[in-house]
Amino acid sequence: MEITASLVKELREKTGAGILDAKKALVENNGDIEKAAEYLRQKGIASADKKMNRIAAEGVVDTCIEGNIGAVVEVNCETDFVAKNAEFQELVQAVAKTVIKENPADVAALMAAQCSCGCGRTIEERVKESIAKIGEKITIRRFVRYEGNLATYVHNKKIAVLLATNAADEALAKDVCLHIASCAPEFVSRNEIPSEVIEEEKRIEMGKEDLAKKPEEIRAKIVEGRVNKLMAQKCLLEQPFVKAPDQTVGQLIEGKFSIVKFERYVLGEGLEKRQENFADEVNAQLGK
Repeated sequence: MEITASLVKELREKTGAGILDAKKALVENNGDIEKAAEYLRQKGIASADKKMNRIAAEGVVDTCIEGNIGAVVEVNCETDFVAKNAEFQELVQAVAKTVIKENPADVAALMAAQCSCGCGRTIEERVKESIAKIGEKITIRRFVRYEGNLATYVHNKKIAVLLATNAADEALAKDVCLHIASCAPEFVSRNEIPSEVIEEEKRIEMGKEDLAKKPEEIRAKIVEGRVNKLMAQKCLLEQPFVKAPDQTVGQLIEGKFSIVKFERYVLGEGLEKRQENFADEVNAQLGK
Protein backbone atom coordinates (compact mmCIF):
# COMPACT_ATOMS: atom_id res chain seq x y z
CA MET A 1 0.00 0.00 0.00
CA GLU A 2 1.24 3.50 -0.81
CA ILE A 3 2.10 5.53 2.28
CA THR A 4 0.76 8.98 1.50
CA ALA A 5 1.53 12.26 3.24
CA SER A 6 -2.07 12.43 4.46
CA LEU A 7 -1.75 9.02 6.12
CA VAL A 8 1.44 10.10 7.87
CA LYS A 9 -0.24 13.33 8.99
CA GLU A 10 -3.25 11.46 10.35
CA LEU A 11 -1.05 9.07 12.35
CA ARG A 12 1.04 11.93 13.71
CA GLU A 13 -2.08 13.77 14.88
CA LYS A 14 -3.35 10.60 16.51
CA THR A 15 -0.12 9.66 18.32
CA GLY A 16 2.13 12.73 18.45
CA ALA A 17 4.95 10.74 16.82
CA GLY A 18 7.56 12.31 14.54
CA ILE A 19 7.36 12.16 10.73
CA LEU A 20 9.98 9.42 10.27
CA ASP A 21 8.61 7.28 13.11
CA ALA A 22 5.06 7.63 11.79
CA LYS A 23 6.06 6.70 8.26
CA LYS A 24 8.05 3.67 9.45
CA ALA A 25 5.10 2.48 11.53
CA LEU A 26 2.78 2.73 8.53
CA VAL A 27 5.23 0.85 6.29
CA GLU A 28 5.59 -1.91 8.90
CA ASN A 29 1.80 -2.22 9.12
CA ASN A 30 0.80 -1.84 5.45
CA GLY A 31 -0.82 1.54 5.97
CA ASP A 32 -3.19 0.40 8.73
CA ILE A 33 -3.61 3.44 11.01
CA GLU A 34 -4.79 1.51 14.10
CA LYS A 35 -2.06 -1.12 13.86
CA ALA A 36 0.53 1.58 13.24
CA ALA A 37 -0.63 3.48 16.32
CA GLU A 38 -0.40 0.30 18.38
CA TYR A 39 3.07 -0.33 16.93
CA LEU A 40 4.18 3.14 18.06
CA ARG A 41 2.77 2.63 21.55
CA GLN A 42 4.58 -0.69 21.84
CA LYS A 43 7.81 1.00 20.86
CA GLY A 44 7.17 3.79 23.34
CA ILE A 45 7.41 6.39 20.58
CA ALA A 46 3.92 7.84 20.74
CA SER A 47 3.96 8.43 24.49
CA ALA A 48 7.53 9.73 24.31
CA ASP A 49 6.88 12.37 21.67
CA LYS A 50 3.73 13.57 23.43
CA LYS A 51 5.83 14.39 26.50
CA MET A 52 8.34 16.57 24.64
CA ASN A 53 6.48 19.86 25.22
CA ARG A 54 6.94 19.58 28.98
CA ILE A 55 9.60 21.42 30.97
CA ALA A 56 12.63 19.29 31.86
CA ALA A 57 15.06 21.23 34.05
CA GLU A 58 15.97 18.52 36.57
CA GLY A 59 18.25 15.61 35.77
CA VAL A 60 21.92 14.81 36.07
CA VAL A 61 25.32 16.16 35.12
CA ASP A 62 27.93 13.43 35.06
CA THR A 63 31.32 12.48 33.67
CA CYS A 64 33.04 9.41 32.32
CA ILE A 65 36.72 8.78 31.54
CA GLU A 66 37.96 5.81 29.52
CA GLY A 67 41.72 5.75 28.99
CA ASN A 68 42.78 9.21 27.85
CA ILE A 69 39.32 10.28 26.64
CA GLY A 70 36.61 11.77 28.82
CA ALA A 71 33.19 13.38 28.57
CA VAL A 72 30.94 15.52 30.70
CA VAL A 73 27.22 15.48 29.87
CA GLU A 74 23.94 16.99 31.02
CA VAL A 75 20.77 14.94 30.61
CA ASN A 76 17.52 16.49 31.81
CA CYS A 77 14.24 15.09 33.08
CA GLU A 78 11.23 16.64 34.79
CA THR A 79 11.67 15.68 38.45
CA ASP A 80 14.48 15.10 40.94
CA PHE A 81 12.83 11.78 41.81
CA VAL A 82 13.44 10.44 38.30
CA ALA A 83 16.96 11.92 38.27
CA LYS A 84 17.79 9.53 41.13
CA ASN A 85 16.29 6.55 39.28
CA ALA A 86 18.91 3.88 38.53
CA GLU A 87 17.68 3.39 34.96
CA PHE A 88 17.93 7.12 34.26
CA GLN A 89 21.47 7.26 35.63
CA GLU A 90 22.43 4.24 33.52
CA LEU A 91 21.13 6.13 30.48
CA VAL A 92 23.30 9.13 31.37
CA GLN A 93 26.41 6.95 31.57
CA ALA A 94 25.52 5.31 28.24
CA VAL A 95 25.27 8.79 26.71
CA ALA A 96 28.67 9.79 28.14
CA LYS A 97 30.32 6.59 26.89
CA THR A 98 28.79 7.10 23.44
CA VAL A 99 30.25 10.62 23.35
CA ILE A 100 33.66 9.11 24.17
CA LYS A 101 33.38 6.35 21.56
CA GLU A 102 31.70 8.17 18.67
CA ASN A 103 32.99 11.75 19.11
CA PRO A 104 29.75 13.33 17.78
CA ALA A 105 29.87 16.89 16.47
CA ASP A 106 26.72 18.01 18.30
CA VAL A 107 23.63 16.75 20.11
CA ALA A 108 21.87 15.88 16.84
CA ALA A 109 24.81 13.69 15.80
CA LEU A 110 24.87 12.11 19.26
CA MET A 111 21.16 11.25 19.01
CA ALA A 112 21.82 9.48 15.71
CA ALA A 113 24.84 7.56 17.02
CA GLN A 114 24.74 3.91 18.03
CA CYS A 115 24.51 3.55 21.79
CA SER A 116 27.77 2.37 23.36
CA CYS A 117 25.96 -0.23 25.50
CA GLY A 118 25.78 -2.66 22.56
CA CYS A 119 21.98 -2.77 22.50
CA GLY A 120 21.91 -2.09 18.75
CA ARG A 121 19.82 1.06 19.13
CA THR A 122 20.63 4.69 18.55
CA ILE A 123 20.80 7.10 21.46
CA GLU A 124 17.52 8.61 20.25
CA GLU A 125 15.83 5.19 20.38
CA ARG A 126 17.33 4.51 23.81
CA VAL A 127 16.03 7.87 25.10
CA LYS A 128 12.53 7.24 23.74
CA GLU A 129 12.48 3.82 25.35
CA SER A 130 13.45 5.36 28.68
CA ILE A 131 10.74 8.02 28.33
CA ALA A 132 8.15 5.29 27.77
CA LYS A 133 9.33 3.35 30.84
CA ILE A 134 9.94 6.24 33.20
CA GLY A 135 7.05 8.45 32.09
CA GLU A 136 8.84 11.79 31.90
CA LYS A 137 10.34 13.97 29.22
CA ILE A 138 14.09 13.28 28.85
CA THR A 139 16.44 15.47 26.83
CA ILE A 140 20.17 15.47 26.21
CA ARG A 141 21.13 19.11 26.62
CA ARG A 142 24.90 19.31 26.07
CA PHE A 143 28.24 17.54 26.28
CA VAL A 144 31.98 18.15 26.05
CA ARG A 145 34.65 15.61 25.09
CA TYR A 146 38.35 15.94 26.02
CA GLU A 147 41.45 13.90 25.25
CA GLY A 148 44.70 13.87 27.24
CA ASN A 149 45.60 13.70 30.93
CA LEU A 150 42.16 13.96 32.49
CA ALA A 151 40.60 14.27 35.92
CA THR A 152 37.05 14.74 37.10
CA TYR A 153 34.91 15.57 40.09
CA VAL A 154 31.12 15.26 40.39
CA HIS A 155 29.17 16.71 43.31
CA ASN A 156 25.80 15.04 43.92
CA LYS A 157 25.21 14.85 40.15
CA LYS A 158 24.46 18.60 40.32
CA ILE A 159 27.93 19.96 39.49
CA ALA A 160 30.39 18.16 37.24
CA VAL A 161 33.95 19.12 36.30
CA LEU A 162 36.22 17.72 33.59
CA LEU A 163 39.85 18.88 33.63
CA ALA A 164 42.67 18.42 31.09
CA THR A 165 46.31 18.90 32.10
CA ASN A 166 49.66 18.50 30.34
CA ALA A 167 50.98 15.89 32.80
CA ALA A 168 49.49 13.18 34.97
CA ASP A 169 49.10 13.78 38.72
CA GLU A 170 45.86 12.12 39.72
CA ALA A 171 45.57 13.31 43.31
CA LEU A 172 46.50 16.94 42.62
CA ALA A 173 44.31 17.12 39.51
CA LYS A 174 41.38 15.78 41.55
CA ASP A 175 41.92 18.58 44.08
CA VAL A 176 41.90 21.16 41.30
CA CYS A 177 38.62 19.68 40.00
CA LEU A 178 37.11 19.99 43.48
CA HIS A 179 38.27 23.62 43.60
CA ILE A 180 36.69 24.35 40.21
CA ALA A 181 33.40 22.81 41.36
CA SER A 182 33.45 24.94 44.51
CA CYS A 183 34.77 28.28 43.23
CA ALA A 184 33.35 28.44 39.70
CA PRO A 185 36.21 30.04 37.74
CA GLU A 186 35.36 31.13 34.20
CA PHE A 187 38.85 31.09 32.66
CA VAL A 188 42.18 29.32 33.22
CA SER A 189 44.19 32.56 33.07
CA ARG A 190 43.84 36.22 32.08
CA ASN A 191 45.09 35.43 28.59
CA GLU A 192 41.71 33.80 27.92
CA ILE A 193 39.56 36.74 29.00
CA PRO A 194 38.05 38.54 25.99
CA SER A 195 38.81 42.26 25.89
CA GLU A 196 35.09 43.05 25.68
CA VAL A 197 34.54 41.39 29.07
CA ILE A 198 37.17 43.64 30.66
CA GLU A 199 35.79 46.74 28.96
CA GLU A 200 32.26 45.93 30.10
CA GLU A 201 33.42 45.59 33.70
CA LYS A 202 35.25 48.92 33.41
CA ARG A 203 32.10 50.57 32.10
CA ILE A 204 30.02 49.21 34.96
CA GLU A 205 32.53 50.27 37.61
CA MET A 206 32.88 53.74 36.09
CA GLY A 207 29.13 54.25 36.43
CA LYS A 208 28.91 53.41 40.13
CA GLU A 209 27.63 56.18 42.37
CA ASP A 210 30.48 56.08 44.88
CA LEU A 211 32.88 57.30 42.17
CA ALA A 212 30.67 60.00 40.68
CA LYS A 213 32.26 62.95 42.51
CA LYS A 214 35.88 61.85 42.25
CA PRO A 215 38.31 63.40 39.72
CA GLU A 216 38.64 61.52 36.41
CA GLU A 217 42.23 60.33 37.01
CA ILE A 218 41.36 59.03 40.50
CA ARG A 219 38.27 57.25 39.16
CA ALA A 220 40.37 55.56 36.48
CA LYS A 221 42.88 54.21 39.03
CA ILE A 222 40.17 52.96 41.36
CA VAL A 223 38.35 51.29 38.47
CA GLU A 224 41.54 49.63 37.26
CA GLY A 225 42.12 48.19 40.73
CA ARG A 226 38.56 46.94 41.03
CA VAL A 227 38.56 45.35 37.59
CA ASN A 228 41.90 43.64 38.27
CA LYS A 229 40.40 42.14 41.42
CA LEU A 230 37.29 41.01 39.51
CA MET A 231 39.38 39.40 36.79
CA ALA A 232 41.47 37.58 39.38
CA GLN A 233 38.27 36.11 40.81
CA LYS A 234 37.33 34.78 37.37
CA CYS A 235 40.72 33.13 36.67
CA LEU A 236 41.40 29.66 38.03
CA LEU A 237 45.16 30.19 38.44
CA GLU A 238 44.67 33.36 40.50
CA GLN A 239 41.98 32.07 42.84
CA PRO A 240 42.98 31.14 46.41
CA PHE A 241 43.01 27.34 46.59
CA VAL A 242 39.86 26.17 48.37
CA LYS A 243 41.73 23.76 50.69
CA ALA A 244 44.58 26.16 51.49
CA PRO A 245 43.58 29.80 50.82
CA ASP A 246 47.08 31.08 51.62
CA GLN A 247 48.19 29.96 48.14
CA THR A 248 46.64 30.32 44.71
CA VAL A 249 45.84 27.43 42.41
CA GLY A 250 48.70 28.61 40.18
CA GLN A 251 51.13 28.34 43.09
CA LEU A 252 49.69 24.94 44.04
CA ILE A 253 50.41 23.35 40.65
CA GLU A 254 53.62 25.21 39.80
CA GLY A 255 56.30 22.78 38.57
CA LYS A 256 53.85 19.86 38.58
CA PHE A 257 51.60 20.42 35.58
CA SER A 258 49.85 23.09 33.54
CA ILE A 259 46.10 23.30 33.05
CA VAL A 260 45.09 22.97 29.41
CA LYS A 261 41.35 23.52 29.82
CA PHE A 262 38.37 22.67 32.01
CA GLU A 263 34.60 22.41 31.79
CA ARG A 264 32.22 22.99 34.69
CA TYR A 265 28.56 22.02 34.31
CA VAL A 266 25.88 23.05 36.78
CA LEU A 267 22.62 21.17 36.41
CA GLY A 268 19.86 23.24 34.82
CA GLU A 269 21.79 26.52 34.64
CA GLY A 270 19.89 28.85 32.34
CA LEU A 271 16.90 26.52 31.96
CA GLU A 272 13.31 27.48 32.72
CA LYS A 273 12.15 25.86 35.95
CA ARG A 274 8.70 24.41 36.33
CA GLN A 275 6.60 26.40 38.83
CA GLU A 276 4.12 24.22 40.68
CA ASN A 277 1.29 25.09 43.03
CA PHE A 278 0.38 22.12 45.22
CA ALA A 279 -3.30 23.07 45.62
CA ASP A 280 -3.67 23.54 41.86
CA GLU A 281 -1.97 20.20 41.25
CA VAL A 282 -4.35 18.38 43.61
CA ASN A 283 -7.37 20.06 42.05
CA ALA A 284 -6.13 19.12 38.59
CA GLN A 285 -5.85 15.48 39.62
CA LEU A 286 -9.39 15.61 41.06
CA GLY A 287 -10.67 17.09 37.82
CA LYS A 288 -11.65 20.43 39.35
